[in-house]
Amino acid sequence: MNIAYWIIAGLLALFYLYAGAMKVIRSRDQLRPMMGWVDRIPLLAVRALGAVEILGAAGLILPPLTGIAPPLALAAAIGFALLQVGAGAVHLTGEDRQITLNIGLVVAAGVTVWLAPTWW
Repeated sequence: MNIAYWIIAGLLALFYLYAGAMKVIRSRDQLRPMMGWVDRIPLLAVRALGAVEILGAAGLILPPLTGIAPPLALAAAIGFALLQVGAGAVHLTGEDRQITLNIGLVVAAGVTVWLAPTWW
């Protein structure tokens, strides 16, 4: 189960590191083709969301890797599951209604939550 955690958490962390970095670095015009919802959210909130995603990605990997405060990885996984529930609501209230990725990320975060306590 330890290997399963590292595979799922690693992929999840890579996804959120990339997505978060895009939200922090790119302009609204550059984000619009991939994220149609950015026009409905203040740019500062988009940047903050990106920073939270980057910190959460680090939270999935660094605590169990270093052995310092491993329960933070569980908190990061729960946070990502809640983040995707909110993201699904944003997509459903907008015009894109594409929530397939959100569902997949909720499932991946849920599996990570389930696997995380195995190395405490």
